[in-house]
Amino acid sequence: MRKSTFLKWKIRQAAFITKALASTNHVVLAHIIPMRRCNLACGYCNEYDQVSKPVPLDVMKKRLDKLAELGTSIVTISGGEPMMHPQLDEMVRHIRSRGMIAGLISNGYYFTPDRIKRLNEAGLDALQISIDNVNPDEVSRKSLRVLDKKLRYLAEHADFHININSVIGGGIKQPEDALTVAQRAVELGFSTTVGVIHDDDGTLKPLSEKEKEIFHAVKKLGNKDHARLNWFQDSIAEGKPYEWRCRSGSRYLYICEDGKVHWCSQQRGYPGIPLEDYTMEDFKREYKTEKWCAPTCTIQCVHQVGILDNWRDPQMSEAAMRKEKAQKERVGQVLRAE
Repeated sequence: MRKSTFLKWKIRQAAFITKALASTNHVVLAHIIPMRRCNLACGYCNEYDQVSKPVPLDVMKKRLDKLAELGTSIVTISGGEPMMHPQLDEMVRHIRSRGMIAGLISNGYYFTPDRIKRLNEAGLDALQISIDNVNPDEVSRKSLRVLDKKLRYLAEHADFHININSVIGGGIKQPEDALTVAQRAVELGFSTTVGVIHDDDGTLKPLSEKEKEIFHAVKKLGNKDHARLNWFQDSIAEGKPYEWRCRSGSRYLYICEDGKVHWCSQQRGYPGIPLEDYTMEDFKREYKTEKWCAPTCTIQCVHQVGILDNWRDPQMSEAAMRKEKAQKERVGQVLRAE
């Protein structure tokens, strides 16, 4: 089952990459938040609370419809912990009904055989779980010892692709745990990646020599496709900035629980435009806007989307963007006067 699931995912992945390379006029990946609440409180995480209510299903469907109108290829449901939303299956089903790939990011705590089968029926395409350590501690309870039973359930019952992301940095006490987690993922037939935990603003925190050694060992276990899309991580592991063109706000969208578009999970607040009001003018502006945080960004999904367009369409500073806008307005005034 795992091999056939992986093959189906590879075919769908190839299709959206081909579409992305052929045209820049659509969203490649959107992360959407149906609730901010989480059952955990990991020490490095700034993406949760413990009080928020779920976003109503009808509101979520309208947001998903808007993403479909923007030509979005992949919608990944994140959080908080999205498995706590009582109507998650209906969201997944709606994503698929609009012709988009349905992804999910979860801490893994809520997976039972029945729950997995329901996600199969809804049409989930891909799941990612990040596991921080082997044994829980005060920094994180996303631990292999706690989650291994859930992983075995997934290996036995899931019809969707599964990636296990192990992490290094951010106060994780035993960096060698990342290698243990990755090895277990491979044993169960899952793909595996490794992430460098960012600072509070989502930017670079250099790894120690020991962490770098473990980081490269884990990367060797990962599949070649992820390695090709994660070149930037080699610079990050060395504590060096990486020059690239971030396309957040355009090819990548982050939609918070309030329905507003932000650059990413770590740069919430801008542009801060409600998704329902987001236009291709906003898309084009953010596509061209140079992001101040890009050289030291550690967020894998945003980098992977950016790689698709890193070879074309240079970006501009905010000052240059303002100058270009003023020039266009002057030209418009002249044309209207004529």
